Amino acid sequence: MRQLKIPKIWRRALILALPKPDKPLGDPKSYRPLLYLCCVSRLKSSRDSSTLVSNQPSIKCSQRSKRTFDTEGRPLLTRDIEDSFSTKKAGTLFVDLTAAYNNVWHRGLTCKLLQLLPGRHMVHMIMEQVGNRSFTLTTGNGKRNRLGRLKDSVPQGSVLAPLLFNIYISNLPTIVSRKFAYADGLAIMHADGDWQAVEGVLSKDMATIGEYLQTWKLRLNITKVVSAAFHLDNKGS
Repeated sequence: MRQLKIPKIWRRALILALPKPDKPLGDPKSYRPLLYLCCVSRLKSSRDSSTLVSNQPSIKCSQRSKRTFDTEGRPLLTRDIEDSFSTKKAGTLFVDLTAAYNNVWHRGLTCKLLQLLPGRHMVHMIMEQVGNRSFTLTTGNGKRNRLGRLKDSVPQGSVLAPLLFNIYISNLPTIVSRKFAYADGLAIMHADGDWQAVEGVLSKDMATIGEYLQTWKLRLNITKVVSAAFHLDNKGS
């Protein structure tokens, strides 16, 4: 039996905590982490990313079976809003996830990779890179803390991270609204001639997405969910 193991140094990161301007230094939230990865690990991730790109799943938008949403979600959303102006009004919810890459459930990710990739060895090698990772933290004064362990998450700064996150959310539930993704953000949009109908659809679809996020251990940042209305009927608004 072949043993697929990644050296520990490939899975170890150095995190440099940079203070944000005009923030209290005693608050951990006042720092922005800058992560350094092993250069060999980054090369290995680049090779694996080509396999993932060629096997990226199509995520269907409701109401347009031939459309997909991926990391180009922002320009697609803009175009759909503009298309609705002729006869309808568009409502949009921009959904923010709390530390999205840090909350990717490894067991769930493994199941989705096994459904997507042709070989178990490839899945095992990818999970070897994202699992059992460790880090040391420094604030730039030369001192480092003790080695810490990361359980669930995908390594930010790695080319694999956005690809793996796209795969992780590729089975978003079917809803009436159109779904869009950009990096680790989501948006849903519905167009109708009546504002109450728009609000009703968005509210119901948001509840469905909330249940999905809870099932897959992703956390919705309620304070950063933004709603927006787009229309050309300024007199009737």
